[in-house]
Amino acid sequence: MQAPEVLKFQIGKSGLSKGVIDSLELAFKNHRQVRISVLKSASRNRESIKSMAQKISESLQVRTSFKILGFTIIVKKLSNSKVKKK
Repeated sequence: MQAPEVLKFQIGKSGLSKGVIDSLELAFKNHRQVRISVLKSASRNRESIKSMAQKISESLQVRTSFKILGFTIIVKKLSNSKVKKK
């Protein structure tokens, strides 16, 4: 059995923009997991990366969890995820 493909994103010097959030929304329609690399030009501060991960998780319309490994944020769509009420 083949492992599911993990979609990869990068956050650069423009940081966490609306375009990144919109792209992640589209990605979660077909993928369960997204790996986001935070480039050096965006941040090398771990607290800043943690706040980015929280903002991503809160901004998406699906329920997600995240894990931070170094300068990479791994976002997973939770099973039975329904649209959040805002």
